[in-house]
Amino acid sequence: MHIDEFDTLDDAPAREVVSVWAAVPPWVDAVVAGRPYGSVRALADRATVLTRSWDGATLDAALAHHPRIGEKAAGDGAGAAASRREQASMADAGADVETRMAAGNRAYEERFGRVFLVRAAGRSPQEMLTELERRLANDEATETAEACDQLAQIALLRLHDTITEETT
Repeated sequence: MHIDEFDTLDDAPAREVVSVWAAVPPWVDAVVAGRPYGSVRALADRATVLTRSWDGATLDAALAHHPRIGEKAAGDGAGAAASRREQASMADAGADVETRMAAGNRAYEERFGRVFLVRAAGRSPQEMLTELERRLANDEATETAEACDQLAQIALLRLHDTITEETT
């Protein structure tokens, strides 16, 4: 979608677009309310600034829509499709990595009470597993900050995958 099209969408369809980036309603509303942006850079800069207020409650709400790493996202919506694309490298994971990822996901959920979140795009299965195992040693505050950062990275990648300044 061209930035000019995004800037002129009615609010409801604009919210649908932004919700795919991160299902954080106050953030979605603020990004939509900030239009028009005129450029992808201005949009991304504003979206980034707005992610800095994310906290544990924000993270927990957003993660209700995220699949576990190594599990296929259910549904046929844009968010599920984005998750499947981002986690595509998990199809190449060996049995050992899959087993360790599943065990790590369970341990993470027991420890932190939420699904493990990592920016999967551009990472190999082993890199994601290494991150999971490393982050299991985090304290609650450190892990919340890291997970919020990962959610912000995912949101910005999805923004850049969706909005362009190129005419199609």
